[in-house]
This record gives sequence, structure tokens and C-alpha cells, in this order.
Amino acid sequence: MNNNYHAVIMAGGIGSRFWPVSTTQLPKQFHDMLGTGKTLLQKTFSRLSNIVPSSNILILTNERYLDLCLQQLPEISESQIILEPAMRNTAPCILLSALKIYKENPKALMLVAPSDHWIEDETAFKNDVLTCFEACQNQDILVTLGIQPTFPNTGYGYIENDKEDTAELKSVKQFREKPDYKTAKEFLTGGNFLWNAGIFLWSVKSIVTAFERLMPSLHALFSAGLPVLNTSEEKLFIEKNYVKAENISIDYGILEKAENVYVKKATFDWNDLGTWGALYDKLNKDDAQNAVVRALPYLKNAKRNMIFSSSEKLVVVEGMDDFIIVDKDNVLLIFPKGKEQDIKKLLEDVSKKFGKKYT
Repeated sequence: MNNNYHAVIMAGGIGSRFWPVSTTQLPKQFHDMLGTGKTLLQKTFSRLSNIVPSSNILILTNERYLDLCLQQLPEISESQIILEPAMRNTAPCILLSALKIYKENPKALMLVAPSDHWIEDETAFKNDVLTCFEACQNQDILVTLGIQPTFPNTGYGYIENDKEDTAELKSVKQFREKPDYKTAKEFLTGGNFLWNAGIFLWSVKSIVTAFERLMPSLHALFSAGLPVLNTSEEKLFIEKNYVKAENISIDYGILEKAENVYVKKATFDWNDLGTWGALYDKLNKDDAQNAVVRALPYLKNAKRNMIFSSSEKLVVVEGMDDFIIVDKDNVLLIFPKGKEQDIKKLLEDVSKKFGKKYT
């Protein structure tokens, strides 16, 4: 296994659209959402460790999830976990991890991946990553993996590539924000748009140089800590300076401005598992198109429901179609599947009325 290969798993999100299973104390990446016996974080780590030496994988997460990461990934050391003392989106944490890797190995190649995506064809994923790594080793480029759209999804950002480019890695024309339905249909008709999966690959030299050129203030803030990165003094530096970082995504801060961005169309299946509906789409269904995780279902005149139980509990449903039904500890959620995008707002309302106990 190539010791120049490094990976960073972003595991700091809360996943509020998966409430009540995903909570501030125990977000979705630490749950076995599909009933496979492994949490999403464990599946992601396992997938990446087939490509990258496990000692070269960093976990980016919030301070409160340190113990959870160590419990779920006993094969890593605490030094592989970068704790964010404040929520600052993806650009600051990616730069910080890139600088840490660069200090250790200036020739390193770096993969950045979210902790909560579901990829079944891990061989195809590995082949795509190795193709991108090879390109990044030989060229000063920033690469993202794009997903072939299967329908006009309005919940994803899109990547527009150059129609005339016939190469495997195509030049990116622009990143497009989550579109309305009409625009999403136009993207699909155009044929040169891919879903933005938030999976990035580059050499650490290329991404650090991009930050130096396009986000000089952030680069200056964090590069001042190079002498203490990967030492016992690193934690103090991060605690003191991370809060000063601009709250901005890698897409806005770097990729939308850089001129050396390329996209490779993924050959693997992908699901971002961002909502109960996305989970429903991924799961096997019964004859009435109900999807069930861990529950023992007794269903009558019930169709197209998403049923999730945190234990093997008998769940009886009659006369309900297209609902999200979630039983977890002290919360029972029964919510129309068509309104799943409102769960984030529902969580805010519940928090205001009942406090943090249920959220």
C-alpha cells in the first residue's frame, strides 16, 4: 500500500434531517443506519483503509465526538483525530488537515470524504480513487468525483463539466447550487452535469498552494502553526486560532475560484444518506414498497412507508401510506414522507418547546 496516500474523513456534522435517530449527542455517522452491523463511520473507514494505510487516515470531528470516534475505530490513535473547537464549515478543516499531512510528507496525495455516504461497489470506488491519485501525482490539479444523475434531484449541488472535453478527468466549467426542479431537468438534458458528492482528491502541495493564492488570510492564520502541528502543542494552537477562521465551504472558498479543477464521473453507486427518503431509496422493500430497519413489522393496508426502530420491536401499522415512522428511545416520529425536508425545522420547533432533552 502506497505510504504517500492519505485520507481525511469529515465526521463533524449533526445530520438533523435524520432526527430523532440523529441527535447532537449521537449524530447519524455514529449509527448503523442500514442495519448492517457497522456504523456509517466504520463503513467509511473500512472502505478507505482498502486504499490508504489506516495510520494515514485522519478523522475531522467536533470535540464532543472524540470518545465516540475512539470507541468505534479502535484501530486508530487519538493523534489521528482532529478536533474542531468551533463549527467553521469545510474549508478551514481541510486546510488544517492538509498542512498537518504536508508537514509529515510534502509528496502526499490526499482524499477527502464525508463519513456518512453509502457506497456498495468498493472495488469501483478504489479504482476511481487510484485513477485520480495518479493524475494528481503528475499534475497540479484539484479533482472531485461527480455522480451521474439518475433523476432531476433538487437536493444536490451540480458540477458542470466541459462538453468538448473527452478525457476521463474533465475540466470543470462551474459548480452550480441546488437547483429548482425545472433547472435540474435542464441539467439532465444537457448531459454534462454531475451531482456534487463532496469527495475530493489532490496533492497536499496543490491544495495548500490553492489556499495560499485564493484564501491568503486563512492560509496565513493556519500556516503560522506549522512549527507546532503534529506536536503536543498543536491542540493549544487550534483552540486559540480555529475560532478566528472564516466560516466557509471548500466549494465557495477554493473550488469555485480555482482554474485547475477537474471532475471524474464515478463508476460506483452512491447515496449521500442525507434524509429518511434517501435511506428509503437505498433499502430493500417488501411487496407493498415498505422499507424496514430493525423493526419486526406487522403491516396491513400500508404502502411505501419508511419504518425504523432502534431495537427489534414489533411495529404494527395499518392504513398508512408514505409515512416516516421512527421509534427511538423516548421519541416516536410519525411524519409524512413527502414533507421530509421539514424535519430540520421540526427539530428546531421541538427544541424550543421541550429543550435539548429530545434533540
